[in-house]
Amino acid sequence: MKNRLADLNNHLFAQMERLTEEDQTPDQIDQEIKRTSSIVALAGQIVDNADLQLKAAKLYAEHGASVLPMLPQIGPRDVTPPRAALDDDQ
Repeated sequence: MKNRLADLNNHLFAQMERLTEEDQTPDQIDQEIKRTSSIVALAGQIVDNADLQLKAAKLYAEHGASVLPMLPQIGPRDVTPPRAALDDDQ
């Protein structure tokens, strides 16, 4: 399974191509429309999650390790910032 945003883009374009196939029956078109709705909803959640991660990274880049206690866990729980990063912010 591929889990990159570029892969999501490829899946969305592939689904768009399936929607435009002209040899589909009305039932097949309905099925593809339902599938498309599900894919679009899931893709929206994935994009929202990536946006949240980007915002957290920007906060960290702008304010350093001092913001880490206020950020939700966005990675492994056992990862702590390097000691030097903590010393720079104090």
